[in-house]
Amino acid sequence: MPPSPKTAASAADDDGVRWSAVAKLYHAYFTGLILMIASRQGSHSVGQWTQALFRRQHHLRFLASFEKLGLTALPDAVACASYHYLSNAIGGVDVEYMYSHDRKAWVRFCHPRWIYGGTAICGVPIEVGQGYIHGWYGHNGVSLNNPRLGFVCTSQDVTAEYGFAGYFQEFDDELRPDQRVRFAPEEIAPAFDPAAAPKLDLSDWPAARLQKANRNYAMDFVSNGLVELLRYFGTADASNLGHHTGQLIGRQFYRELQTDLAIGGDTLADFAQFMSIFITAAGDRCVWQQHSERITIRQYGWRLMRDASPLHPCYFDAWNGLWLGALNVHDRFRRMQVTARADHGDDYFEWQIK
Repeated sequence: MPPSPKTAASAADDDGVRWSAVAKLYHAYFTGLILMIASRQGSHSVGQWTQALFRRQHHLRFLASFEKLGLTALPDAVACASYHYLSNAIGGVDVEYMYSHDRKAWVRFCHPRWIYGGTAICGVPIEVGQGYIHGWYGHNGVSLNNPRLGFVCTSQDVTAEYGFAGYFQEFDDELRPDQRVRFAPEEIAPAFDPAAAPKLDLSDWPAARLQKANRNYAMDFVSNGLVELLRYFGTADASNLGHHTGQLIGRQFYRELQTDLAIGGDTLADFAQFMSIFITAAGDRCVWQQHSERITIRQYGWRLMRDASPLHPCYFDAWNGLWLGALNVHDRFRRMQVTARADHGDDYFEWQIK
């Protein structure tokens, strides 16, 4: 019987829905890593980890995106605020931009905060936000070769003020390293006027590109987070923290992702279809075969960790927890075995489930 029009146009056949599902899982995994590190390693450690991953992300993305976003001709303070407004809006974040003058421009990230997700904000120590402020915002002037450019933070995410807010300002004098970030909670961000905010050129940013960029936004936090997890905590702790987080997030989000991708059923083939759709939507090639009561799944490439070289084994050990957690919810009596690893020199990653 031919499929009905509703089936043919199901969510599982929609690239936008698939990319959104990838973004959802990696967003949750990133938030989970923040909470896992904070609860197991303490507020200082999670703050240092956050600073390191945002600094890494800054070096990879900040200047490389200026031309794409049409910011190269703007004054530095205005360009920075415009960058954070546009790049985060592309990622699905509720953010505001307020121009004061050519040497001062504001950004405000509104509640509910994307980075923390739901009730997670209650478990996030203040050091997390201060980590990314120092890791990225305070380093913009360094990357732009402008020693007078700094960031003044006027509100923080977890202090029950008005979101994360502050302004980039070009001061009269050069700033010492300890002056690149300042805190001024007595100052209040001005009102947001959407009509005065920067705009994306929609001819350069069609819907499909925006949806894919939204996926990439969440993936970048995970990939850079795993790299800095290894650098800060070492192999054993990084593997354990990342893997345990993956196991829990896979469990918590599997049913929701099944619904998003319109995948029902509880057979091995259903789970293989889930993994295949997800892996493909994340930018890699996936094939699978069923042999009686055993499924073999192969993934060619690993777009998530494309900027990590060399591929340390702990990245896969951590990330693979997502699949193990999802399988436990799908059918807790099934077992997954990794039979090939690209990070060990094989041509692909391979799982067998039985």
